[in-house]
Amino acid sequence: MVKRLLLLMACVFSLSPLTSMGADPIDVHVNVSVGESAECAILLHGLARTSTSMASMGRALNAAGFTVASVDYPSRKHRIGFLSEQAVRAGVDACRDAKGERLYVVTHSMGGILIRDYLSRHKVPELARIVMLAPPNHGSAVVDNVKDVPGLQWLNGPAFLQLGTDENSLPLQLGPIAVDTAVIAGTISINLFLSTFLENPDDGKVSVESARLEGMCAMLTVPVSHPYIMKDETVIDETLLYLQTGRFSEPTAEYFDC
Repeated sequence: MVKRLLLLMACVFSLSPLTSMGADPIDVHVNVSVGESAECAILLHGLARTSTSMASMGRALNAAGFTVASVDYPSRKHRIGFLSEQAVRAGVDACRDAKGERLYVVTHSMGGILIRDYLSRHKVPELARIVMLAPPNHGSAVVDNVKDVPGLQWLNGPAFLQLGTDENSLPLQLGPIAVDTAVIAGTISINLFLSTFLENPDDGKVSVESARLEGMCAMLTVPVSHPYIMKDETVIDETLLYLQTGRFSEPTAEYFDC
């Protein structure tokens, strides 16, 4: 019984308190920090997280002149299609209301799937670049292997089941990205049990190969684990640089025709 409980707690896709379980179906909030430029960055957190997980990223982007629209959405309440319509639209509207002439998106984990899903149905002409941190772009085998653990589906909600690699996988149903997009993937795991389900290297929740995305312009790997990648100083610096220039500073970065 103790072992099962430990497994249950370890398998949450992104570790955080249960803050959104009672959220209203359309309880999406956007905190806007106005910057000095006409550039606006939308921040999308991952599953079982809140906007506070992206706070360090937001402060850095705002200090660099970006207006920042940090979206907080009830990630465990609904399926990805509903969440993307609510959360991404709220972020885009907030940037437009703030007179953002060029839009950017920074995502963590499932947030990357939300923006891909939204762009599969909508055009955002002002959207210039996207940086995805640890996105399960090909799904995660962790979901396949732990989804039947009692209580886990309740804990993570319906979007969790869409992040696997089976016939229910939404990431595998989405096409290539058509916007200048960079992926930053982690290579260190703090959950060696979950890593047994993943192709190496991995970050404990998503493998580097799963993070890759057809149509992306650049990719960078960093020695950081999944829960902490969006707070890592190097990742924040590289994210900011890519949004500004379309390039990373790290010589190990890969670039592709896009």
